[in-house]
Amino acid sequence: MSATPLSTSGLLIRAARWRRSSRSTGMNNCVEAAVLGDGLLAVRDSKRTDGPAVLFTGPAWDGFLTSVRTDAHASSV
Repeated sequence: MSATPLSTSGLLIRAARWRRSSRSTGMNNCVEAAVLGDGLLAVRDSKRTDGPAVLFTGPAWDGFLTSVRTDAHASSV
């Protein structure tokens, strides 16, 4: 899995349509994601909208989610 940090300055901030996680409590304590062209997904900290974002390819994002779910499941056993 590979992810690339990217500054959210300039084009990324203006062009992206950021969505906040439905699990956010509304106090900016979650993440935001934006689907970009070429099958990329950008993820950033909702507290730092002017900070960096991490870019994932579709397969890398799927791998990340699988890893998180697997680890969460292993922790609850």
